[in-house]
Amino acid sequence: MFIASLYNLKGGVGKTASCVNFAYMAAMDGYKTLLWDLDPQGAASFYFNAQPKPKANIKKLLDQSVSLKDAIMATDYDNLDIIPTDVSAASLEHSLATASSRKVLKTLLKGLENEYDFIFIDCAPGISALADNVFYASDAVLMPVIPTTLSVRSYEIVRDYFSEKIGDVDKLLCFFAMADTRKGMHNEIMDELCTDHHFLEHYIPTLSDVEKMGVYNAPVEAYAPSSFANTCYRALWKEIKSGVLA
Repeated sequence: MFIASLYNLKGGVGKTASCVNFAYMAAMDGYKTLLWDLDPQGAASFYFNAQPKPKANIKKLLDQSVSLKDAIMATDYDNLDIIPTDVSAASLEHSLATASSRKVLKTLLKGLENEYDFIFIDCAPGISALADNVFYASDAVLMPVIPTTLSVRSYEIVRDYFSEKIGDVDKLLCFFAMADTRKGMHNEIMDELCTDHHFLEHYIPTLSDVEKMGVYNAPVEAYAPSSFANTCYRALWKEIKSGVLA
């Protein structure tokens, strides 16, 4: 079982869209896949039209009065399940901070190690007890970065945090998202960081077909399989998959 989280210090960088598309592509490749939506905004749940089970909220999962398996729901796609977020996810940060442990989520997920090939976690923005738990539980932390000055600064903060606090900076894998190659700054930043071993070769441009995910409530490949957006996500997913499964 390989656990990959989608994370960024800041929001609005294509994190959830990437998480949804990677999870879908893993499932379409024949891997038994689970997406866990841990962002209180619930965008990943929205894309899959998924509502949480009333008796399986975050609080009950953490105190283990409800099994993680009881929170899992099937999606409309083969091989792809989801744990939708719920309003109690907003209190998750406090609960994990009180627990004073980075191992809470890892312990919960251990019970699924014989059930899934891939687990994708859509993590809320920010550096927090939740983020620490996600970092500790993940085999890879996938971080979309817009090629702008402030987004690169966020990457540098996260990279340094991994180095100083997490101790395994090599699990941090970044890729450019919402890139506009018509802009000189975008090109300059991408050229500058292309030799940084934390950055993957392929990237996701700014494309309307990605923005339409909210209209279709679906991954790009489900409604626009021949689009350039899907070609870009497929190329990036292939690069990620070849790396993690090597």
